[in-house]
Amino acid sequence: MKDSYGREINYLRVSITNRCNLKCRYCVPEGEIFQEKESNLLTLDEMYCIIKAFTKVGINKVRITGGEPLIRPGIIEFVEKISKLEGIKDLAMTTNGILLKKYAKDLKETGLSRLNISLDTLNAQDYTSITGGGQLEKVLDGIKEARAVGLGPIKINTVLIKGFNDHMIEEFVEWSIKEKVELRFIELMPIGHGISWAKEKFISAETVLKTVPDLREINSTDKSSPAQYYELSDGKGKIGLIKPVSCKFCNHCNRIRVTSQGDIKFCLLNNDKVNIKDILRNSTEIRRIEDIIEYSIMEKPEFHQLENNQYMKTNMYNIGG
Repeated sequence: MKDSYGREINYLRVSITNRCNLKCRYCVPEGEIFQEKESNLLTLDEMYCIIKAFTKVGINKVRITGGEPLIRPGIIEFVEKISKLEGIKDLAMTTNGILLKKYAKDLKETGLSRLNISLDTLNAQDYTSITGGGQLEKVLDGIKEARAVGLGPIKINTVLIKGFNDHMIEEFVEWSIKEKVELRFIELMPIGHGISWAKEKFISAETVLKTVPDLREINSTDKSSPAQYYELSDGKGKIGLIKPVSCKFCNHCNRIRVTSQGDIKFCLLNNDKVNIKDILRNSTEIRRIEDIIEYSIMEKPEFHQLENNQYMKTNMYNIGG
């Protein structure tokens, strides 16, 4: 289905929980505890119903996010159900990788297509600090296991943070080539708790090109991808730069989001939304749900307004990225 600006919306990102087993400093306000009532969250059956309705209007790509999706009970069975939906061509997941060693084989066998793994440093001590107690070794073991079972391609999402990991850009590039993973540097976005962080810690993704001048741009036919891709001059590696702050990619955006609380978000960096949970729980008519979905797609804004200081107030873990 096309939105009001002629963009084909075929990609749904579904946050199945706002809880996480990490507390990354740019995502979770200090001292905050995840205590969302279960009744405020969509059940996995309700999420399945919503995803199925989205396929009726042309969605064929689904990404499961969180919070951390692998902590949600029933996640493996949920992946299997989604993978079998008619019309789904691509099923992916974004995870912090802490539980990936345990679940990689099951995810592969039940139909997950590919993975994005959040990783902001290769230093164990720094990892523990930025994540509020996480262990880097568990993530690296998870990546190894995912590769062993054939779950891929594996993409690494690294948020650029001034004074924290900007000195590791070259090390990250070399590591990604060695590990045969696709590396994507992402600008720190002013969202929720991250607004104050972004003011102090933001660095442009162009810093990567200045640090590794041997990178050359790769032409991509996928206009909907938020990343500009590069490789080293010898053809090694695949490095993506995602620049939502310094360079808009709204013209070709094909995404829409559903949060764990049942909000359909028209744009990641926009406060507008419509709640589908109450409608879902009070109506057995699938057509009614499809009407709300079609309305949401048509309400998708043309651009985000970060340059006008119109920031998202909701924390990232409540959105799903």
